[in-house]
Formats: sequence, structure tokens, C-alpha cells
Amino acid sequence: MKLCRIGSVGEEKPAIIDSENNYRDLSSIINDLNPDTLNFDTLEKIKKTDISTLPKFDSSSRIGACVSNPSKFIGIGLNFKDHAEEQNLPIPKEPIIFSKFTSCITGPNDPIIVPKGSNHTDWEVEIGFVIGKKATNVSIGNALDHVLGFFLVNDVSERDFQKNRGLTWDKGKGFDTFGPIGPFIVTTDELPDYQNLNMFLDVNGKRMQTGNTSKMIFDIKTLVSYMSSCMSLHPGDICCTGTPPGVGENMKPPQFLKGGEEVVLGIDKLGTQKHLVVPYKE
Repeated sequence: MKLCRIGSVGEEKPAIIDSENNYRDLSSIINDLNPDTLNFDTLEKIKKTDISTLPKFDSSSRIGACVSNPSKFIGIGLNFKDHAEEQNLPIPKEPIIFSKFTSCITGPNDPIIVPKGSNHTDWEVEIGFVIGKKATNVSIGNALDHVLGFFLVNDVSERDFQKNRGLTWDKGKGFDTFGPIGPFIVTTDELPDYQNLNMFLDVNGKRMQTGNTSKMIFDIKTLVSYMSSCMSLHPGDICCTGTPPGVGENMKPPQFLKGGEEVVLGIDKLGTQKHLVVPYKE
């Protein structure tokens, strides 16, 4: 199934997309898509519902972030072989983990705001996933049993803050609007080929990134298992898993977002995002 959130900022309601691409209101079944409801019991409840009887949202309604209030937003760095090669960096021997602050989360078509004083704001198309069952020290073989579904992410990054302003990546990854997620979650049962999906990102109509999730150094099962050995993963926790080549900092010369650009990105079966980039204003 495809799950999403519809409505203005702060007033989103949970929805399911039916076979005719109608957005059906799930708020009579659950109050939101959040850590209390993003679990497999909820999926069973929805499966037992005749969704054709649920009210429809207007097709022009705003689509919000597909997960509300996760306790963690985890990122994985340098996880595509061809992305590591474009930077002339060695292939990581273990996953590189960083945090994106949850306050950065926005909807899939909301504006991206260039931070105050930034000259190095960059783009990254990524596949994300959301946890549906607590995971602690899970094996690779059992890892996917803890994943509820997959979604599209733009891991927007400020490279100067990420790499030159201290020893951690986190401060360059968590500015407001730097975590657009969605438009929807596709449950794992409907996406068996999640490790073989085409990815793209365009800036002002020019193709910047082209990739495929098969190029991951550490696949999603390995990432879930590894992360669960470092921390407990809880329902509603989200993770973005790395980007293919074509980010702005590796262009010759480097290219960064200043404001006024249109960024469009997508992954097979996970929909698209479309963002206007706007400069920071006091």
C-alpha cells in the first residue's frame, strides 16, 4: 500500500492512495503516520478496511512529509560505489552514520531554504525507509522484518558546514527544510525490487544525478542490522541511505544552490519531489 499525509503544514491527515490514485482519508482509523501508528498492526487494520468507503481528499491538496515526528532521522554517508569514486575516496569498510535533525523534515514539494550566509547548499537524491518494529541487534537475515516501507528523500546538505566547520557532518545536514521526505511510503510487500531502482535528480531541467539502488555499498538489510547494533531502532524512525554521483560539490567547477532554482528528483515506484529553492530572508 501507499501511505501519505495530506493537508497544510501542521494540519496533515493520514491517507492511503487507492488503485485509481485517489487520496483516501485514514483519520477514522489512525490519527497520523507517527511512531504510535507506523507498525504492522496498523497495516493489518488498514487491510481489513474497505478503503473505497473512505472520504477522498481534493487532488490539489498539499502533500506533507510522509512520516510525522520520528524519534530519529539517520543518514548514511558515502554509500554508493560510484559516488565514492567521483570523490576519489576509499570505499568505506563500515557504514558512515550521521544524524539529520528532525526539525529539517518537510513535504515533498515544499520550498528548500538556502541557509543564512550559505554558498555551498547541495542536493542528494536517496531512498529512505521507515522502521515498523523495534530492532535491536537484529541479523541481516531478519532485518527487513523490521522495515515498514520505503520512500523518496532529498538529503539536502550544506557542504561548508558539513566538512569545514568542525568534526561532525550533522550541522551541515540538519538546517530547516533540508529533509524533504515522500510523497508516500510504499510498504515493503509491494516493493520487492527495492535494491534495483533507478534514481534521478534535475536542477533547472538539467540532469545532475543518475543512479540505481543496486550500486549501494551496504544494502538496506545490512544497514538495518548494523544500525541496530549501535542503537535501538523504533517504529517511526527513518533513515536515508546514500546518494549516487552527480552532487554539486563534485561538478567541475562546483555548482551549488543559491535561490531561484527548481529541483526535481525521483526514484522508480517511489514518486517524485519538486522544490523551489529560495534564499534565506530575515
